[in-house]
Amino acid sequence: MKIPSNRSASVFAYEGVPPVSQLIPLGLQHVVAAVVGVITPAIIISGSEVCSLSAAEKTTLIQASLIVTALATLLQLFPVFRRIGSRLPVIVGISFAYVPTLTAIGGQFGLPAILGAELVGGLVAVVFGIFVKPIRKLFPPLVTGTVIFTIGLSLYPTAVRYMAGGNTAGEWFGGVRSWGVALFTFAVVIFLNNFAQGIWKLGSLLFGMIAGYIAACFAGIVDLSDVAGAYWVSLPQFMPFEIEFVPSAIVSLSVVYIVNSVQTIGDLTSTTMGGMGRIPTDQELSGGIIGQGVMSVAGAFLGGLPVASFSQNVGIVTVNKVINRAVFSFAASLLLIAGFMPKFASILTTIPQCVIGGATLSVFATITMTGIRMIALDGEFTVRKSTVAGLSIALGTGITQVQGCLSGKGFPDWVATVFGSSAVVVTAIMAIILNLILPKDRPAEG
Repeated sequence: MKIPSNRSASVFAYEGVPPVSQLIPLGLQHVVAAVVGVITPAIIISGSEVCSLSAAEKTTLIQASLIVTALATLLQLFPVFRRIGSRLPVIVGISFAYVPTLTAIGGQFGLPAILGAELVGGLVAVVFGIFVKPIRKLFPPLVTGTVIFTIGLSLYPTAVRYMAGGNTAGEWFGGVRSWGVALFTFAVVIFLNNFAQGIWKLGSLLFGMIAGYIAACFAGIVDLSDVAGAYWVSLPQFMPFEIEFVPSAIVSLSVVYIVNSVQTIGDLTSTTMGGMGRIPTDQELSGGIIGQGVMSVAGAFLGGLPVASFSQNVGIVTVNKVINRAVFSFAASLLLIAGFMPKFASILTTIPQCVIGGATLSVFATITMTGIRMIALDGEFTVRKSTVAGLSIALGTGITQVQGCLSGKGFPDWVATVFGSSAVVVTAIMAIILNLILPKDRPAEG
């Protein structure tokens, strides 16, 4: 089924250009909802506890994140060869979902290994997209929800570490100043998300970070010394960082790519059902996942991190039913313009880690709760679901919490990297296996 072409310039039609008075605020709404998710993974990965990038390299990584997000979204809106891209109203960009695995890879091998694994993982996503129809049977909501729950759970230590000040806090780590700013940021986000309306509610993360940044300035923990040296305008570089292929890192990230491809199916389905009143076609699902994979490959060469669909922006579509392509193109254009301005990216690098932690804790909690909802999506929480989810999460998180448990005699080094550095990999594999071998729930007798 094709998307109907409507030149009436309605925001509720895919085609046409609506009035500027509607285009600008609706587009800004998507930018506000996405921008924190775009830049924060880059800030986390570039930190001293992961890849230890310099200020200039950190700015480059954020700049690339903005550009890759804009291009990935435009590719979804304007597919190439009718196969690369979904032609659906979605925002696709740098995703929190990869952060636990990226943190493990970056901490052990550095950014070049992340980019190499991202390149291969993007190709894996392309293959998944080509064969999406038979492969998706391995990833019912029970499996996908279990993995998403683990992703959220794995991010909690990162949020708390940042709330305490992060590795850049020095003597202030765990002190009153760091926690005070973090909790103030957290309180603003919670208040706006639960008591505000309109743009204030949709942009609660952004406005919370702005408030936290101001508080951090008064607390004296904002360093603007590197901003003056950043250029106002700069074109993206080809391969600003080296690319290195580490087999164990590639395997770990490829598993996460497959899981996120399944989540993309859910996001695209939510978009079409919530905004268009229909289910997506196989071609739309395939094109959306292939487009994600292609942009991850391109992103590796541009210095960006892996991309996935943005569920928060999907939520906006399901609420306001605005599916006009021009609205999403405008949002992508704003992100692209911001990506061409290193001065803007440099300012973003000055956000203290305690502010980031206070703002993103709610994001990680939302990811975790999304996983729970998916586990219970197709009925009651049965013993079988409890077994699949419980055992998979227990083994995945348990292994990562016991340092060196896979590094003893008889285990090659790659085993600890693949299975011991990120809870997501073990959880995903266990959930797939248990879901296949355990007997199905019997239907209730009437």
